[in-house]
Amino acid sequence: MQTPRPRPSVLTVAGSDSGGGAGIQADLKTFQAHGVHGTSVITAVTAQNTRAVTAVHGIPAAQIQAQIAAVLDDFMIAAWKTGMLADARTIRAVARGMATATAAAYVLDPVMIATSGASLLQASAVTALREHLLPLARVVTPNLPEAAALGGRPIRRAGDLDRIAEDLLADGAGAVLIKGGHQRGAEVVDRLYCDGRLHEYVHLRLKRNGHGTGCTLAAALAANLARGQDLPAACAAATDYVYAALDAAYRPGRSRVDVLDHAVAPPRRRRP
Repeated sequence: MQTPRPRPSVLTVAGSDSGGGAGIQADLKTFQAHGVHGTSVITAVTAQNTRAVTAVHGIPAAQIQAQIAAVLDDFMIAAWKTGMLADARTIRAVARGMATATAAAYVLDPVMIATSGASLLQASAVTALREHLLPLARVVTPNLPEAAALGGRPIRRAGDLDRIAEDLLADGAGAVLIKGGHQRGAEVVDRLYCDGRLHEYVHLRLKRNGHGTGCTLAAALAANLARGQDLPAACAAATDYVYAALDAAYRPGRSRVDVLDHAVAPPRRRRP
């Protein structure tokens, strides 16, 4: 019998979405679509659907670290991502647990607000995130509201994005990908600040009310890094994948929120 071809292992550290469109569920679907082996550490259990987040139960720090230890004991993690971390206690637990995984590419998705508008990160945790996780990150992927919160300044013009990215790089982030989905206009422009250069990824704005786009982008980015792509190419492929998944989105719930189709084939082309 032929030996199965090995796949890179990728870890998601995030919250569970009972509606299946975001969080751990979206990440594992994305890993599967990219041909990598998905592992997971659950930081919180949410009661949510496409309409709202109605309850959040944080997992104890000791259990979070036990999950991390179990994964690292058995799998060689090529890349990992974090999503919903909720509070400073959880952030510190993740930082301690992943201290030995320094060789793995880390994608920090600073999840703060759900599509429904519910807060998913305590204000006091922002400082802990910048102090304990940002210096570990190969890339941090805030949307515009998250970038403003992390940077501590409002975003009124393109120059504000540049200054926030500079601040996050100065605080230790390896690179910064500021997502442009919250901007107005016919196009969505995602901006990657990496190695002294600005890379822009442009897609037509789709008429969708998407749920789980940020989780999916970070998961796809981690999978692409695990597969050996450099960061600009990994970002290009990840943004293309999210565009395709959003274009094929559907509405499984009773609300007007669209859930991405994670089964779409990831793009094969690479761009500079």
